[in-house]
Amino acid sequence: MDYKIWLSPPHLGGKELQYIQDAFESNWIASAGPHLDHFESGLCAYTGSKHAVALSSGTAALHLALVISGVKKGDIVLCQSLTFAASANPILYLGATPVFIDSEPQTWNICPDALEQAVTQLLKSGKKPKALICVHLYGMPCQLKEVTEICDKYGIVLIEDAAEAMGSTYQGQHLGTFGQMGVASFNGNKIITTSAGGALFTYYEMDARKARFLASQAKDPAPYFQHSELGYNYRMSNICAAIGLGQLEILNERVAQRRRNFKCYLNAFETIPGLSLQEEKAGMFSNRWLSTFLFDPEKSKLAVDQIRLHLAGNGIEARQVWKPMHLQPLYKDAQYFGGNVAVYVFTNGICFPSGSALNEDNIGEICESVLTLAGM
Repeated sequence: MDYKIWLSPPHLGGKELQYIQDAFESNWIASAGPHLDHFESGLCAYTGSKHAVALSSGTAALHLALVISGVKKGDIVLCQSLTFAASANPILYLGATPVFIDSEPQTWNICPDALEQAVTQLLKSGKKPKALICVHLYGMPCQLKEVTEICDKYGIVLIEDAAEAMGSTYQGQHLGTFGQMGVASFNGNKIITTSAGGALFTYYEMDARKARFLASQAKDPAPYFQHSELGYNYRMSNICAAIGLGQLEILNERVAQRRRNFKCYLNAFETIPGLSLQEEKAGMFSNRWLSTFLFDPEKSKLAVDQIRLHLAGNGIEARQVWKPMHLQPLYKDAQYFGGNVAVYVFTNGICFPSGSALNEDNIGEICESVLTLAGM
């Protein structure tokens, strides 16, 4: 269907073309160049990370983070169940074993209690998890204090999937900079975009060097092409980085616009019975990448698929919350720890259009459509 209001389309700021033109004129049309260097420096300046490695996608960044963490075939990697498949698929790339963890009901992110239960039970069976992938779902920080303490206690490598969370912070620190490594995504639907791309963040120069080496086909330092390790073609292009430079300049503005969208929805829907949302707990700041809400069907009389189809009939794209990984056919045999929070959020959660270019008329049309369906 050709929607007139999309869920999260790209939004250019105006200077991207200037940077792209400069890249063309300087003939840096490759997976190297000054714009790539400047983009990585800009990411470090913005997030406070010591090192940033710009890559072809957030998935590539997560894959490299696992490789650098020493994950190998047969190792156990813990992962939040309520997330997009790209959070978990790199575990399978390495032949490792994913174990999925339920969410907690406030932020919808990984439940620290279920996480510790998983770790202790796995240890009792003689299986120590190698790494944990925590996700900051829809830009909302997970309970990092508790999660970090568990990883430190049991010697588990913490990798942050901050693909949806550029501009979000926890206790004033940018997401993606707490674990040994963190990843960001600059896909076309993200809060800023390089058309396709991602980044790996780390404080460790050795990890950053390793990421660049592996992302460039793992070419040994030799006067000919020699390869002692398996490498990948994961480096971001200089042209994509040029787009990123323009986008990075307006990132704070885009965060403010997404948060404005969320507030408009919240104000419009506050009288709908049975409405709930991701809670921005003390010390958390979410970019509200997508405006997401839960509708209790028993109280609100609204089912998420009913809302989605009604909006689609009016040319408005909405999407159900991510289907948990432990419910996916691909991961049907994977272990899962926790209760039914992730399943409840998936069953009753919906994402409304959240693009930073939405205007008051767009928001008003979406809200009116939902309120009409609710009989209000």
